[in-house]
Parts: sequence; C-alpha cells; structure tokens
Amino acid sequence: MCKLTTPSPFPTEVKPQETGSGKKRSGCCSFFKGRNWFTTIGLLLYFVFASFELFYLAMSSRNVYGLKLVYLFRVLWNYGMFFIYVGLWGTTLTENTSDNRELFVRTTLRELLVYLVFLVDICLLTYGMTSSNTYYYTKVMTDLFVLTPSGNGVTFQSISSMADFWTGPMLDGLYWTKWYNDQSLQNGDHSFIYYENMLLGVPRMRQIKVMNNSCKVHKDFRNEISGCFDVYNEKKEDEVDFGLVNGTAWQYHNEKEIKGSAHWGLLTTYSGGGYYQDLNRTKEESAEILMEMNNNLWLDHGTRAVFIDFSTYNANINLFCVIRLLVEFPATGGAIPSYQIRTVKLIRYITYWDYFIIGCEMVFCLFILYYIVEEILELRIHGFSYFSSIWNTLDVVVILLAIVAIVFNVFRTIKVDKLLGKLLEHPGIYADFEFLAFWQTQYNNMNAVNLFFAWIKVFKYISFNKTMTQLSSTLGRCAKDIMGFAIMFFIVFFAYAQLGYLLFGTEVNSFSTFVKCIFTQFRIILGDFDYDAIERANRVLGPIYFVTYVFFVFFVLLNMFLAIINDTYSEVKEELSSQKDELQITDIIKQSYMKTFMKLKLKKEKISDVQKVLRSGSNKLEFKDFRETLKELGHADHEISEAFSKFDHDGNQILDQEEQERMKREVISAPRSKSDRLSRETKLRKLILFIKMDTL
Repeated sequence: MCKLTTPSPFPTEVKPQETGSGKKRSGCCSFFKGRNWFTTIGLLLYFVFASFELFYLAMSSRNVYGLKLVYLFRVLWNYGMFFIYVGLWGTTLTENTSDNRELFVRTTLRELLVYLVFLVDICLLTYGMTSSNTYYYTKVMTDLFVLTPSGNGVTFQSISSMADFWTGPMLDGLYWTKWYNDQSLQNGDHSFIYYENMLLGVPRMRQIKVMNNSCKVHKDFRNEISGCFDVYNEKKEDEVDFGLVNGTAWQYHNEKEIKGSAHWGLLTTYSGGGYYQDLNRTKEESAEILMEMNNNLWLDHGTRAVFIDFSTYNANINLFCVIRLLVEFPATGGAIPSYQIRTVKLIRYITYWDYFIIGCEMVFCLFILYYIVEEILELRIHGFSYFSSIWNTLDVVVILLAIVAIVFNVFRTIKVDKLLGKLLEHPGIYADFEFLAFWQTQYNNMNAVNLFFAWIKVFKYISFNKTMTQLSSTLGRCAKDIMGFAIMFFIVFFAYAQLGYLLFGTEVNSFSTFVKCIFTQFRIILGDFDYDAIERANRVLGPIYFVTYVFFVFFVLLNMFLAIINDTYSEVKEELSSQKDELQITDIIKQSYMKTFMKLKLKKEKISDVQKVLRSGSNKLEFKDFRETLKELGHADHEISEAFSKFDHDGNQILDQEEQERMKREVISAPRSKSDRLSRETKLRKLILFIKMDTL
C-alpha cells in the first residue's frame, strides 16, 4: 500500500512498473529513507488531494464540464504534488539528475521560477526605498553651501587660505529666519533652509592639528625658521590645550569622547578627535562665536583640517541630508576644500508604499531563510566540494550580504528613534547623524552590490541552454590563456604607469599619484585624455610616452586579448553546433502547454491515441515505441507506463499479438456518437482508476 502511482506532470520513471510485492515495499522504504522530514506534510496533503480527485471523478463522470473541472484540478494538483514530492528544497544538487535530463530541466525550471520571485522581491525593496528626489536634494544643498558666493565673492569651493575660510558664506546658508520680503518665518528658533529643510540641532566645527617640531629643520635654516609642522599623521597629532584654554574649542577631545569617526580626505585620513566648537541656534550668536575664534587665532600653523558638520530634514520627501564641509590645510600652505553630502532615508515607514515595502522585506526574510536551509542541505550532501562551483560561492555571498542588510535594518531603526528622541528633548545640541548616514550609505551600496549579484545569478539557471552556455563556456575555456597573457600585459602597463608618474607627477594632476596614473592610462585607452597637459609638462618625453603607450598597449596587447577570446568563442560555437540536441526548457514548456490545453479543451482522446499506436500492424509492440508515440501526443509517462504494464503480463516490455488484442477488446472500441465518446472517456477514466486501486 505504499507504492505511489500518481500521474505527475514531471515524471521521473520511464520504465513499466514492477508488479512484485517485494519490489513495491523496497521502493517504498527507499522513498522514505531518501527524503527528508519536510516531505511528511506533503504526503499527508497528497492523500487528501487524491481523495478529492476520486470524489470529483466519480461525481462528474456524466457531464463534460465536470470532466473539465477534473482535468483542471488534476493539472494544478500534479504541479503542486511535484513540488511536495521533490521536497520543499529540491534542487539539481539535492536530486539525482545526472542520468535524467528531463528531471534536470524540470528541477532547474522550478528553481528558476522560485528565484525569479525572489529577484522581483529584492528589486522592489531596493528600488522602493530609492527616490530621484535624493539627487535634487543633494544638488540644492551643494549649490547653496559649495557654489554660492558670500558678500565678498568667496565661495566654499574657491577657499584658498585661512582668511578666505573666515569670510565664507556658511552663516548665510545655515540660518533662514525670514521670507524673501523680510517677513518672519515664525518658526521660533528653528532655521528652515530654503523654507523647507529644517536644520537639526546646531552645526559643529572641529579642527585637527599637528605638533610643533613634528619635523626637523635643516641646520642651515634653524636661525630663520623657528618651528616645523609636518604633514598630518595620527602619531603627530597635537593634543595640548591652546589659546583661551577654557572651552571645547581650545581643549583636545579624543574620538571616543565626542563619538567621532575617521574621515578620508583628499590628502590623508583624519581621526575623529580634535578641538570642536558647537555653534548656536541663531545667526547672531553664531557670528559672535566665530568672531571670538577668529580673533584668538583658532587656526594657526599646526592646523591641518577643519570640519563643519550639520544635518537637515525635509518632511515633504522624508529625507535627511547630512553635510560635511572639509577644508584641508596642507604643509605646503594654502587650503584645499572638499565636501561630502549624504542624502539618506533614515525614517523608513510613513506612507502606504513604505508599508508595502515592509511586506516585501518580510517576504525577503522568508526567502533568505529558505535559501539558508537549501545551502545547508546542499553543503551536507556535497561537503566542501560544494564551493568548487562559482555559482555556489555566489549563493553564499548573496545570503551573507542579505543577512548583514537585515541586521543593519533593525539596528538603524532603533538608533534613529533613539537619536531623534534625544534631539527633541535637547534641541540645542549637535545632531550627530554622521555615523548613521555613513552606514546607511554603506547599506545602500551593499544592497546595490547584492542586487547586481542577484541578477548575475540568473545565468546559473539558464546556462544549461545551448545558446546561453556560450558565454560561460568561452570564458571558462580561455581563462588560463587570459591569465597567462594578463601577466605580460600588466608588466608593460605598470611600467608605463611608473614612467608617467615620474615624468609628469609634479605638474599634471592626473599623474600626481601612482594610483591616478593607473586610472589615467585606462582613460587613454578609452580616448578620454588631456594630451596637452603632458605635452606642457615635458615637450620631448610627453609625446614619446603617449605614442609608444598607445601603440604597444592599445594596438598590440589589448587586441591580443580580444583575439584570444574571439578564437575560443569560435571553437565553442563550433562544438555546440555539432552536439546532439538535448531536451531544452522550451520543450518542457511546450509539452506542458499542449498537455494542459488538451485536457482542458478535450482536444485529445486517450482511446484514439492508443488506437493510433495499435494500428501500426506490428506483431510485437515494444514499450519504447509505445511510449514515444503517446509521449508526442501529450500523455504523461506514468499513464503510459501504467497502461502498458496492465497488459504486459510476462513483464518483457513487449506486447505480443495476444496482448495487443486483449488491450483492444478491453479498452479500445471506436465511439460512434458524442454520447459514446463521453462514455468511452469515462470508461478509460475508470480503467486508470482501476489500475491505481489495483497497484495500491
């Protein structure tokens, strides 16, 4: 009673079933032994659906619409039972698909369909929390604080000295208390930049200094030069109180005390400590603070960087803008301004669309749990050889990035609520959103990378197709040749990079560092290059460098790369064209469509199909021929196998003349009217039911 003989749309058995009771029990035991406990629930549902099928079959045998309902029910049931039969986590790596091409294609198709749902879900939550408003918000803040000039014509971007720093347009941009006609905004002490963006808390200024005598002056100049302030290095950072001494602006605070973080500037990376001053909530009081700092030389020889940090919030679009303006004062003198504006969505759930995204996030978590179990099962079966496939490694990377994203999502929500609560209680403090904005940006970057990998992973499920496999086969075959040739290519490439750095590094910005030289040479290959700059730097060696680099790297080496790939692609394409056509996904879809269409519309009659086979006139009918003919007509393997086994009494997989006549007498008799046709259809249904009950 344990032999399951349900006609499935995804057959795995292609031979007639054995009739011995001993073999039935053996098959049953191996079935339960080879499946995991997730299938147990599926088996219970299996028998429930089987009971419903028998009921509908008995009740609807007298009307054609009832038969259509049964056919539709059977199609849906069979597809559902396939997923249960193979287990919730059945994949090509957990199922034995090496000897069964049809099972491999169908399992891959099932994996692809599930993965496409996951892909749609991850796209919804990635793009659902992204808005084009972020660009315009960033642009507005950039124009105001970076490009807008002050009364004396100095913009932040044009700051070139300490004097320019004190006369910049910062205060005018930070404090908006009146309309354009001088009418008060009536917002109390709050500043609304451009009348829409609320300034959160107060801005903070922080500087980092280096110690005097942090470098050595040559003995010939010691009488003229009394001090030496080296380039910034964390070990040479000045931590001594100076100036007025009293107040945070004149006292050093380490990174932990002010909860700061390191910053990667244009010249170097700066620590999160230093001397800081929080401004006030009004323009007048802030101007007084800046005047006092200016008069007492808050900036001096040791100053290497000044940070200005503040945050705004726009309730119209629910976005935070966290702004950091940085002016670096190199040891050479002068000033180098830069800025960092992060527009992020820290309050996640307000609108109906946001709550829809919550649903997508829940589905995403379920998918990640599903794929975690799947990877564990596959790893348990294959061991560490599982990681020999790049696709399996990519699966693990996607899951790990997703787990980190889920954890950060929870952390960010808790942290923002806590920070906003503190800010509402004390509106006059500095609103430190820098930490959250930084990690929110990394979170967005991580989601972007994860989505990229998720799309690339689609190739895993379509690469079994002959056309789709050309790319992966070509790259896989020529990988060794490319790696070998790449060594020679990069030897020449880096030799030219060093040459360019030494020749033009003192005068041309794009060659000022070795890393910039590398990217500049890639730009030369793409045609994006300022030739006049290197010619002005060196009128002799500049043209020689350019001509020889373009000739050897672009015309010779780069085209050899393309030749290797093109030659390998031709070989792969020729081999694929000579291979025997295997079962493809389009064949499976076509078969399923034809079979479903046939059953729903009653376009085919099983009796007439069997008649076509038996009219061949052969004295001996082999199972192979019997199966192939009915398979082309859209019948399932299990149905074909059951019908053949019923009349193949000697079990030799051949129907002799006597066995064929018995099949004709018992089953086949051409209908002469519509009622006869329905009667024969019912009779065939009862025969199939009889076969099932007999095997049970």
